[in-house]
Amino acid sequence: MSIVAIGCNHRSTPLAVLERMTIPADDIPKALSDLGSADNLSEVVVLSTCNRVEIYAYAERFHGGYQDIREFIGRYAGLAPEDIADHLYALHDAEAVRHLFAVTAGLDSAVVGEHEILGQVRTAWDQSSEHGTIGSVLGPLFRHALETGKRARTDTAIGRGIASVSQAAVALASKHLDGLDGRPVLVLGAGEMAEGTVKSLAAAGTSDIFVANRTWENAVRLAEVCGGTAVGLEQVPDALVAVEMLVTTTGAQDIIFDHVDIADVIGRRVGRELVIVDVAVPRDVDPAAADLDGVTLLDMDDIGAFVDQQMVTRTRVIGNVETIVNEEVSRYQAATSAREVAPLVSQLRSRGSEIADAELARFAAKFADLEETEREAVEAMARGIVNKLLHEPTVRLKNAAGHARGDRLAESLRDLFDL
Repeated sequence: MSIVAIGCNHRSTPLAVLERMTIPADDIPKALSDLGSADNLSEVVVLSTCNRVEIYAYAERFHGGYQDIREFIGRYAGLAPEDIADHLYALHDAEAVRHLFAVTAGLDSAVVGEHEILGQVRTAWDQSSEHGTIGSVLGPLFRHALETGKRARTDTAIGRGIASVSQAAVALASKHLDGLDGRPVLVLGAGEMAEGTVKSLAAAGTSDIFVANRTWENAVRLAEVCGGTAVGLEQVPDALVAVEMLVTTTGAQDIIFDHVDIADVIGRRVGRELVIVDVAVPRDVDPAAADLDGVTLLDMDDIGAFVDQQMVTRTRVIGNVETIVNEEVSRYQAATSAREVAPLVSQLRSRGSEIADAELARFAAKFADLEETEREAVEAMARGIVNKLLHEPTVRLKNAAGHARGDRLAESLRDLFDL
């Protein structure tokens, strides 16, 4: 049995391919059902964000589990398994644990140290719990991962400064527009990313924030967060003529603004530039819109490059977080081994008691003439000898739990005592 982590992210996969593999929230239950019924997977968690699609599983066999997950991702993306193989990373056991802890600590995000990933990992855990695809292995693993992410942000400065994709998007747009003070902005979407965006815009001095969403109540709710104005979807074309920036954050699976839509808007702006920041995966805006005069189109690739430039001075902080991740991986392994050792120790003690009881029963006839106190003394001595013999092996096994030596000792005990 192995813990496996298989997936792709903004570093391993071009955005055009990653957006095809992204699993929206509405499809997660079906994905969990499909993966949970696979031949080689016992427990499954799906983590799908704008930067990554990862499947964590407890697999009967690593290679069989890898095959099941790769075929699922290929079917979902409409790609042949061999076409996605080069983009997938596959990790197992300690490396899979280390990767999840690094992800939750913010080390593997497009914006190192971002806060959103903590909530996204918790949501993935909750969804798997709700649909019955998580159990005694992945449950403790994800709980420990969240503890690691919180510790990384409490004990280091990894979460300070630009600490989210939405913050990075606003900072990059501000750079292109020479500041956002007083500039009107339209935000399309009303989810977690949109909420982070409007808060970042307000903090950057944007006075007029318009929010559009397919659900009117959600648009109104988010507009109230930033003191902005909700607009209906039918008003979006007119709003785009008035604002200086559009930020799209929806979970739509198809392009919302094609090349013609943006061209029509630009034609009505009479030479005024429009900055579009598309942080949606899959993308909301046709990439061909970038070729239009008067349009600056920024997407997740541009945000990633911008963040990389900002992160040069944070190398020391990253090193501190990596140390925390390594410590927590060791702590998790020790705790896991201790849980696995406890039943083995119990079995060893039971085997010793069985042997003592069998020998006492075999000599029962010879003890018939003994007084009750004498018979009790003999029985106590027999059990005491067994306990003495087993004490040192069990102590050493517990002390070595979580390390390679502990695994070797456990395997030796199983072989020697047929446990």
